[in-house]
Amino acid sequence: MKIICIGRNYADHAKELNNDLPEFPLFFLKPDTALLTKSKEFYLPDFTKDLHYECEVVVRINRVGKNIQEKFASNYYNEIGLGIDFTARDIQEECKQQGLPWERAKAFDFSSPLGDFFIKKEELNLSNISFRLFKNEKQVQFGETKNMIFSIDRIISYVSQFITLKVGDLIYTGTPAGVGPVKIGDQLIGYIEDQKIIELIIK
Repeated sequence: MKIICIGRNYADHAKELNNDLPEFPLFFLKPDTALLTKSKEFYLPDFTKDLHYECEVVVRINRVGKNIQEKFASNYYNEIGLGIDFTARDIQEECKQQGLPWERAKAFDFSSPLGDFFIKKEELNLSNISFRLFKNEKQVQFGETKNMIFSIDRIISYVSQFITLKVGDLIYTGTPAGVGPVKIGDQLIGYIEDQKIIELIIK
């Protein structure tokens, strides 16, 4: 199992970080040790002083695929979930300035908490899934998949040109604007539509 993360897939988020809009899906990988499941606690790592949440719709691949045509991409997943791509923003900025890869900032252990369950895609309007994240009971992020620069099917087709997708692979599809820092004691709760999918306490 691998975790595939899409960067800059919402124009408002790219703008808030002063990044250019991509011409094709930007993706990076995380190891399976980055996954955090069935836990309501996330322990703040001691190597960063500026850890940010990024709430994202997550797609779970259900069959092996390579060079998938976009028109067939919907056959390669049947469930939609919600996750958080934690980012050590201070380390990421350091890596950017030095022209280095971002793994230290993105791929550390438990950096990708995943919601408690997935929703069957037939139960959702895939062209316009709404999701939101609350921090300490205040909404901090709201997104709709209609505003993604690259759709789920486009992402699957593009990534599969370079990497074979396998059963159980997770695609974190990008985050909307509103990312921000967390500290010990913060509570994060994420929803798809009106269903609570993920809940975390920062320890």
